[in-house]
Order: sequence, then structure tokens, then C-alpha cells
Amino acid sequence: MQNLLKDLETVLEQDSRFLADGKILKNAVVEAALKLDAGLIKLLLGNAVIRKHFFVDVEGICVFDKVKFQDFVSNKQFLPDSYTAFRNKIGLFDRNNKPMSDNKDVVLSWAYKDCVLEGGMTKEDAARDEIFYNTTLAPDEITRLLDPKVFTKFEYWDSEAVKADKEKPVTDINQSKNLLIKGNNLIALHSLKHRYAGQVKLIYIDPPYNTEEDSFRYNDSFNHSTWLTFMKNRLEVAKDLLAPHGMIFIHIGDREMHYLILVGDEVFGRDHFIASVPRKTRSGKSDVPYKLSQDFDWILTYTKGAKKTDHLFQREVSRKYYKTPDFPDDEWRLTDLTTQRTAKERQNSDFTLVNPKNGDEYPVNPQRCWSVTKDSTPEFIEKNKIVFPGDYDFLNISIPAMRVFKSEEITKKGDDFDKAYVSTDFLNKIMDDLLKKTTNKKGTDELIELFGSKIFGYPKNELLLKNIIEYTTKEGDIVMDFFSGTGTTPSVAHKMKRRWIAVEQMDYIKDLPEARLKKVVAGEQGGISKDVDWQGGGDFIYCEIAKWNERYIQDIRAAKTTKDLLKIREAMKYEAFFRYDVDMKPFDGKDFAALDFADQQKALLSCLEMNHLYVNYSEIDDKTYEISDDDKKLNRQFYKREKD
Repeated sequence: MQNLLKDLETVLEQDSRFLADGKILKNAVVEAALKLDAGLIKLLLGNAVIRKHFFVDVEGICVFDKVKFQDFVSNKQFLPDSYTAFRNKIGLFDRNNKPMSDNKDVVLSWAYKDCVLEGGMTKEDAARDEIFYNTTLAPDEITRLLDPKVFTKFEYWDSEAVKADKEKPVTDINQSKNLLIKGNNLIALHSLKHRYAGQVKLIYIDPPYNTEEDSFRYNDSFNHSTWLTFMKNRLEVAKDLLAPHGMIFIHIGDREMHYLILVGDEVFGRDHFIASVPRKTRSGKSDVPYKLSQDFDWILTYTKGAKKTDHLFQREVSRKYYKTPDFPDDEWRLTDLTTQRTAKERQNSDFTLVNPKNGDEYPVNPQRCWSVTKDSTPEFIEKNKIVFPGDYDFLNISIPAMRVFKSEEITKKGDDFDKAYVSTDFLNKIMDDLLKKTTNKKGTDELIELFGSKIFGYPKNELLLKNIIEYTTKEGDIVMDFFSGTGTTPSVAHKMKRRWIAVEQMDYIKDLPEARLKKVVAGEQGGISKDVDWQGGGDFIYCEIAKWNERYIQDIRAAKTTKDLLKIREAMKYEAFFRYDVDMKPFDGKDFAALDFADQQKALLSCLEMNHLYVNYSEIDDKTYEISDDDKKLNRQFYKREKD
């Protein structure tokens, strides 16, 4: 064993691709092995000890056992140190008991985004026959999948186009700074990376929660480890898109939240985790396991590269204070709270606070001061911004504006009594909305106001996104959402004069986010419009990733009968890209006819080469794909990285 370890280390040091600062990169070696890299295999064959251990003789032909090689290189005995040996024992593991950090699989598709029962629906109502496939590709199956793709079907929408209900042609990719894209979000993100890497200030996403109550069927259960891989794929490229001090907000349920934090820590770094922010979704319903109501979902927040001491939020920490008869001067009206440290220095806050519910008194600590003035206190109490002992309600408490301590607590806390405070940070402000009982209903009401009916379950409301966007960006910054759904994020970003990019794969992109954004351009007055004095205007470009095999996937999903599938199979013969090992003859036989319809769909889908779902930009001039001259021009503009 020791000879094998030493020989392997010596051999790998001969290839500079596997070295960094004189040390061997395990991951680079494993990836090369999984891709059957010719240079690596040649090196390994050149050593007799290694050849004997990792190659099998099959009738005179040496066959490389890449699985055995990967396991050996990944083992802690190969180039270990004390930290690496320990680290290999912790973290998330997939269903094959391999560390998630070593997992290079790619999950392409996902279930229908709204994987929960809508309000008022019965389980029978939700028993639909829609099938969505979560296709997973291993590293050695991935060739051109994530290469830049061709965009097509461009539309330009401004106020004139919306009023005429007719899109304008796109003559320049910079005609608008806002972009709505239809297509698989993983593939779209890798294409966007070539233009927007390091430029996106804020990403907000509301991905599938992977709940056990999902109402839709899949060919392969969207299980825990597959879902984590699915999220990891997308977060890795999202990180590339974020600006150095950019932030990502991930909306998630409690079923996967704690696991997703570990994935987020791995991708962004544990030190770049900001907070888990709760959002109240309902009040005390009992239709849950164990009769313990789960009334919250969560927003996980990370920054790409900011330090804890860096200023991330845009809102200034300043306060307007009321004039009092004793202190009429303007010096107390607008001031930084940190300058007001003691009751002596700020005498208008030197008073005894009284709980109106029971008359309990709370004198101010002489070494500190209340963070509100005496005459402003009733308003703060009325708005529940001052919390007294006994006011706490388990799992139903917002972060208070000011916490009140009893007199004996003041004595005990001494100089630490500065915990009585008016909170000015971002999380407290955003939770004013997050913890309202009407949060879900509010998002639904906004859609009803826009479209006249409830057309989507559990949409996020505009005020939630306004708070996030307001505190993390300034006008002109880029905001991105690659699980666009109903288009709440781009709609709010548009009204707040931010640039935006939104991605959605589902066909409802035309009826929901695009239709909603047209209304925004036209000046609709729902949501936050009145708060930000929105009068309409602006523009955006809509486009789609040019499909190839994806066309047949959609046709297969939409088919209703075996006869439909056989017609699709005939069409696929002439233009579809098939896997190299596929024989289509069995589809004409009795075995195919004997399958139930869902399995027939699954069988036909399995024939398609997943690396050819969309048209690669490198093949834009291939006449097979019939890309127009106008689209070629726009794509060439797009892949020239923005200068501004």
C-alpha cells in the first residue's frame, strides 16, 4: 500500500494540472479520472504498480477502473493531514454515503414550483397527472451541457409596446438593462455568467421546498440528496454571478433549511453566513404532524465576500426625535443614536417607563438612557414597539424595538444594560413584514388585483421584496431571481429603479411574470406602487434559450396517449440527438405497448442526450438550428461582456 501511495504521488506530480503551490489537488485528479482524461490515463499506465492496481485486463485490453481509482484518491490515507482526516468524517453525505462536497453530479430539471396544496384545495383537487423529471447527470456524462447557449425569440417591451399590446423588435441587446429569460435555470445561469459574473448585487430565490406533501408525481423521487445536489449546482454558479459584496436570500421551509445551511456554508463559506430570518406564514393550524403547528418558513442569507465589519445595508442609522418643552433645540431632532449614551447627556430620555397593562415601573439606568423620548413612548407602545416582561409569545414574537428590564435586572446587568435599545438594523426592519399574519394572503391578494383570480399558490408579497431590495441595493444595482414564479422580484425591482434579471422554466412565464411586468411598465398601482410613487415606465427584454432536445421533452410531457408518443418518436428520428447506446427498435414492439403510459414517457425521455437540450453558442452558425441573422447579432452582442 505504501509503495502504491508513493508511486501515485510521484506520477501525479508530473502533470502541472494537478498541482497548486507544489501540492496535489485531489479534486482535480478525481474529476480528470471521471472524465477518462487521456493525459491522466497515460501517466497511470506508465507505472507498473499503478497499472496493476487500477486497470483490468479484458482480452488483452487494459480497462481503467475509475470508480476504484476515485475511491482510493478520495481516501484520507492519500495525502492526509490531521485536518483533512477529520473533515472527511463530518458534513453531508449523499445516498451512496459519499460526501456532498465531492459530489459533482448535476440535476437538470425540477418539480412544479408550487409543491404545496393551495388554500381551499382538497387532496383530490391536487391529484393531477403532471409528471416532471429530475434528471441527474454524473460528471463523466457532462460534456457540452453547461457551455454558453443561444438566445432567441427576443421581445422588447416599453410603455408604447404595452399600450399597443405588441412587442417591439430588439435591435440591440443593450436596448434594456432588464432581462426575462425562459429556460432551465441552471443552464441559463451558466450562460449569464459570461456577461454578468461579479456584477449582481442581490439574488433572491424561492426554490422548491422538497416537502413530503408534494402533490405531483416524479419518475424518480425528488429525494433529499438529489434536492441538495440540485441546490448546490445552482448556488455554486450564483456565487460566481454575485458582486464581491453581493448577497443572496434563499426562501426555504423548515424541512430542508438546516441541511441547506450546510450546503450554503460550503459554497459561500461559514463566515459569510448572515442570518436565518423567519417569516410567519399562518397562525396555529393543527393539520400538521404531531399537532405542533409549523407557522414559519425561513430566509437564509449569505454574502459572497463581505466581512462582518463591512457595511452591507443601504439604510442610514439615523433617527428623528421629537422636540419637547425642555429640549426644543434642533440638536436632538436628527442625530446618531450612538452619540446619546447616558441619561445625563440626553435628559429627555431620563424618565421612569410605566407598563400601561399593570402599572409596573422601570427606571432608567443612570449609566444609559432610554432609546425613546418620554413623549414618544405612548406611540411606540401602541405600535407594539416596546416589549415588557410577560409580553413574549412563544414562536410569535417579532424582534422588539426596545426591551424593558425590571429594576433588579438593571442592577445585575450593570454596564451591559445597553441591550435596551431601539433596533435600527436590517433584520428588525424586514421582520416588521415577515412576521405579519397576513403575509401569504397579501401576496395572493396582489395577484387577484392584477389578474382577477387566484392563479398561483403562496406567492410572495411585494412589501417583503421591497424591504430586502431597499436594504441591500441602491438604484441601478442588479437584482436577480432565477426561480421567478409570478415575477414578484423583478416587478418590485423595476418599481424601485433597480436593474433586474429573472429566469423561469415553466410555460406560465408568458401568463404570469411577463404579463405582470407589462402591467408594471404600464403603471399598475398594486403592491408597493403608492409607497414608491410608481407611475410606470421603463422597459425589459424577453427571450428564450434556443431549444433542441428540450422541444421533444416538452412534447413527451404533453402527450396524452401512446399514439402521441409514437408520433413524437418518428419526429425525433430526424433531428433529435440520441444517446450513443440507444436502439429505437424496441419502441415498435409489444414490450413498449405493454408499459403503462407514465413508463412509456420515461422510456422515450431516457433516449435523449441531455447535453443537447439547448443550442450551444459555439454552433450558432450551424444551419441545422436555423438561427436568424438578427438573433446571431444579438447573441454576439450579449457574449461581449458589458463595459459599464
